[in-house]
Amino acid sequence: MNAQPPAEVLSLTGVYHADGSLLGELRYVIGARLGRAHCSLCDITHGALREKQQWRDERDRLELAFNVVHLDERSPAESDASDGLTPCVLAHTTAGVQVLLGAVELEACDGDPALLREAIEHALAARVTA
Repeated sequence: MNAQPPAEVLSLTGVYHADGSLLGELRYVIGARLGRAHCSLCDITHGALREKQQWRDERDRLELAFNVVHLDERSPAESDASDGLTPCVLAHTTAGVQVLLGAVELEACDGDPALLREAIEHALAARVTA
């Protein structure tokens, strides 16, 4: 019996562990300062006030489109795939939406955009050889 190749990955979506509304952003900033809220994807992509230039450079090196959403901005398919698993990176594939990297892998990047790009590339390569 021949195993089918893995579904083709069409694009990627990073899901922050925070809501994107003004109130959600404020809650996250206050919670982070008090040590009650943490999002390792935020640490990778953003500095104190804006998106990191290093992240933009690393994102541009990826072969696939990489978008980001907050919890309240996810599509139904993204919500189904990521509920209770954020922050994460989702792979939009020909077979649906799947988690590519979870919170543990994002935390291991230690806020470094280059390490996130490498983790994404490694996870995508592992899908092909699996």
